Amino acid sequence: MPRDKIILACTKCEERNYNQTKNKRLHPGRVEYKKFCPRCRTHTVHKETK
Repeated sequence: MPRDKIILACTKCEERNYNQTKNKRLHPGRVEYKKFCPRCRTHTVHKETK
């Protein structure tokens, strides 16, 4: 199965906020999404963690 579970963390406060799946074949590198961080209370860039 090519889809793996990933965790997205806020770049400002480093809190892990979101769980998602991604297709490893289409996106072999780490992904970044702009999402709402409840701790910062703003939309920030969230990066994939290990």
